[in-house]
Parts: sequence; C-alpha cells; structure tokens
Amino acid sequence: MYVTIGVIMLTVIWFAFGEYYLNDQFKKPLPAWLPLVIGTFLVLQFAGLSAWQVSRGLEKRTTQQAFQSESIFTPWYNGMKVSSFQNLSVKGQYLSGQQFVLDNIIINNRYGHYVISPLNVGDNMPLLLVNRGWVEKESGNFDYSRLELINGEVNIHGRAGSLPKAGQRMNKAFDANSDWPKHAIYPSLAEITDALGHKVQPFVLLLDHNEKNGFLRHWVPSEFGPGKHFGYALQWFAMGIILAGLLFWNYRKKQLRA
Repeated sequence: MYVTIGVIMLTVIWFAFGEYYLNDQFKKPLPAWLPLVIGTFLVLQFAGLSAWQVSRGLEKRTTQQAFQSESIFTPWYNGMKVSSFQNLSVKGQYLSGQQFVLDNIIINNRYGHYVISPLNVGDNMPLLLVNRGWVEKESGNFDYSRLELINGEVNIHGRAGSLPKAGQRMNKAFDANSDWPKHAIYPSLAEITDALGHKVQPFVLLLDHNEKNGFLRHWVPSEFGPGKHFGYALQWFAMGIILAGLLFWNYRKKQLRA
C-alpha cells in the first residue's frame, strides 16, 4: 500500500513540476511527445501488473477450490508428477531412527515443532519426507518418546506439500554435532539430503489428520489468498487510471496554451 501511494505521489510531482524543472535546466523545452511516451509506458506497466495480480488471484482461488473439493487419494509412485496439496496414498517403511524435529514453528501464536519422518518407498529410490504434524513446545526438554513409530510397511495418506520456509534464516539449519533425532531450523531439502546421506523426493507428504502416528495437523493453502492479489490488482489499476488522467490533463493544458 505505501509503495503504491509513493509511486502515485512521485508521478503527480513529475507531471506537476518535473517538466518545468528540466526545461529550466536545459534552457529549452523538452520534446512535447516525451511525457506522453513515458506516461503511456507506465500506464501499460501498471495495466500489466494489474493483470498479473488478477491471474495470480485466480490461480490461488483454483488451488483453494481443488483443496476443498478433492477427496480421492491417488496411489503415488516414484517419478509421478504431483500438484500442490494433491491427495496421495503411499506405501513404505518409516526410518524411525532418522527423524527431524523442526524448531521455531509458530501456530496460533504458540511456539512448537514439526516432526518430519523419512519414509523408505523402495530400494534405490529417494526417501519421502512425511510431516507428521505440529507439537507444542514444552517448558522442559523435548519428549522423544512421542516420535516412536511402528515397524514394518505402512500405507499412509496425505497431501503433497513442502517444508516450511523462513523469510530469512540467520544460522545453519543443523548443529553439525547433533545426534538423531536431529533438531533443525527451517532446513531445505538439500540440507536434509546431506543430513540423511540419501536423496529425498522433491515434495513432502503432509500426513492426513485421520492417520495414526501423527500430531496436530491443519493443512491449508497459503494464507496469502486470492483476495490480497485482487486487492493489489485494484491498486495497480487505480494507479494506471490516475496516470492516464494526468496524461490527459497535461495534454489538454498544452492544447489550451497553443
């Protein structure tokens, strides 16, 4: 919002004073077509940005509708192309001895952890990371007994997702000397791959809330929904309209002087 207001103010100042200042500096009038060309270019840019935000908003709306309507779990296989939040069913065996506890995960203004458990989906295949949900941070040490998993093959259900991302991370994801299970702060897939010494799938399975061996799970698309994109689109459109009005005013002013 502040950026939008700033751009509008700078545009108004340019058309109000900039032309006269440059004319005075160069001791001769600028070409009459220059403000029109610059203004038209900016109007087209604002229109393009508005259209892009509308497109992003429609994409977010489609994602949310798919998220709400999809109920069938598709059997997953290695190499299968998956879409964001797609329902999947997967067979494999948990590697209970190599789990991750992601720290500093905030939900409803409370600190906690995500529990990430690798799933062996087949020999010589990349491991599938399973996010088993959120555990609230306790005053004492983390209770690792809560991470225990059943042995043997499991058939689990969930949605295709990703690891949580931080806007900016100051330190390394892992303590180099930590044992299993490893605590981490917003690790990337590459960093988890290095820690495991084994390749991982390009997505994370968000364990379904009906599955056992999970914690608090409330998987939803990004809170930055279509409404915000449509709001930004309206701002860019308004900027284009204001600039077009200034162009017309500037043109009429010169016509009256002629």
